[in-house]
Amino acid sequence: MKNESFFHCGQAVPLDISNVDTDQIIPKQFLKSIKKTGFGPFLFDAWRFNDEGHLDKSSSSREINNTFPLNKRKYLNSSILLSKENFGCGSSREHAVWALCDYGFKCIIAISFADIFYNNCFKNGLLPIQLEEEKVNKLFEWSELGYELQIDLLNQKIHSGDEDLISFEIDKYRKLQILEGLDEIGLSLKYRKEIEDFENTRKLDFPWIFKS
Repeated sequence: MKNESFFHCGQAVPLDISNVDTDQIIPKQFLKSIKKTGFGPFLFDAWRFNDEGHLDKSSSSREINNTFPLNKRKYLNSSILLSKENFGCGSSREHAVWALCDYGFKCIIAISFADIFYNNCFKNGLLPIQLEEEKVNKLFEWSELGYELQIDLLNQKIHSGDEDLISFEIDKYRKLQILEGLDEIGLSLKYRKEIEDFENTRKLDFPWIFKS
């Protein structure tokens, strides 16, 4: 989906845990589908609930862990997740990103991310923002005070309700992927003419390469 002006405003929920792995984000027993939807109800399943979950068991009938941040009343409608170091480590399952998107998260902010998880976020339109520890700690404070965060991807700024600003860095091609809703194939096709021009030049300079 094309999104030329990514400016998201929402409540952030603080998950003060480092090394959150993909099996904790979406446990393996729920990976029964290759569709991108239907995983949200099982996000952080072992932490959100006190009982064991099953695919055919409704979330509404389960025992909720009221101490887990996502279950606290003021964070129930959060769309931004805050975490610490090495978020998304462990297996390369893309379902972890699908579960976060399906739950309703638009942006994940952390001190650092596992590489594969970070790349999978851009393929699925989920914005991961990496910030220094001091800035992440500041966002934790804002979230606990109840401030909503405004994520301005175009200008690479995070605003709070009192107009404080935090800037962030992002690769320009990754930024373009989120702004225009492109996966890696879509991003390549955006430069189709340049690719074709290059191939035509190569055919003139090295015609023997292209002989069948």
